[in-house]
Order: sequence, then C-alpha cells, then structure tokens
Amino acid sequence: MKIAQIALAALALAAAGCAAAQGLRERIVGTWEFVVAEVMATDGKKSYPFGETPKGILIFTPDGRFAQVHVASDVPKIASNNRLTGTPEEYQAIMRRSLSVFGTYTVDEEKKTVTYKIVSSSFPNWEGEAQTRSIDKLTSEEFRNTNPNVAGGRGPLRISTGGRSRAGSVTSAPSPACTVAAPLLP
Repeated sequence: MKIAQIALAALALAAAGCAAAQGLRERIVGTWEFVVAEVMATDGKKSYPFGETPKGILIFTPDGRFAQVHVASDVPKIASNNRLTGTPEEYQAIMRRSLSVFGTYTVDEEKKTVTYKIVSSSFPNWEGEAQTRSIDKLTSEEFRNTNPNVAGGRGPLRISTGGRSRAGSVTSAPSPACTVAAPLLP
C-alpha cells in the first residue's frame, strides 16, 4: 500500500512539473468550447453580445492556425428555410448575434498575449487585421482571454471557454517531453 501511495505521489509531481514546463503556446493548442462573452462598459454595466448561454468553439492548431465561431442560442431560424431568402430582419438578427473568424495566431509568452492575424471573418472589416488579446487564465480545463478593443468602444470583451472538447473532436496531445507514464506496480 505504501509503494502505491509513493508511486501516485511521484506521478502527481511529475504531471505538475510537466504543466509548468509547457509554455502558453503549447497549452493553448486544442479545441475549446465557448462558454460566454461578456462586455464590461466603463460604467460597470455588463452585456452579453451572444447571450448568456451561447454556442461556439475556439480551435488552436499546433501549426499556428485558429478558428472561432460564436452563435447566440436564440438566433432566429429563417422562416423560408432557405439561407438565401431570409428577410432583412432575420439577417440583421443573425448578424448581430453571431461571429466567425479564422486565421493564424502567435503567442507572446512574456506578455501573456495571443495575437490573431485574421484571414477572414463574418464581419469582413476585420480581414487582414491583427488583434491582440490578453491571456487571463489558461489551464487544461479553462481558457479566458480579454480583447481590449471591442467594436464601438463599449469596453473590454472577456471570452471564457470551458473545458477542451472531448468526444469526436480534435484535442491537443501532450507534448512528448511531458508525457508521464504511470509506474508499474507489483
């Protein structure tokens, strides 16, 4: 019994050391589930551009690409059931409550930031922009970042993601240098 406890303690210490050894660049890689986007106005008022229960995904690949999709859970369905024949009101509601963006990214370990170099977006004005976000929290189960330059000057936008997606999706693999094998017990 004592050997098993020692082995488990050694495994826990090795895993903790591994997480500390990995940089932000390695730890950000994966598929993250979108939890909420919150704008904090200068007067302290909060707003939720995609509602309080949005749907979405944020993907960072090991080769420096990203894709982000945010959709409010209450976006209207198009009555005609044809995405090309919606009404102006339907299109407006969808545009205001959803966003997709993709491109490449870089991480600045020292400043704790991630910079998106946007290739394209459902908001076409962002094409070609570089947008830097602070990395507020990054664990194996949570990633929070803040975009200080929200459209319209409403205040900083904080994005929270929950755990990495698991079933049927791409997730990050541990760095080979940080793979910890459990000791064989008798």
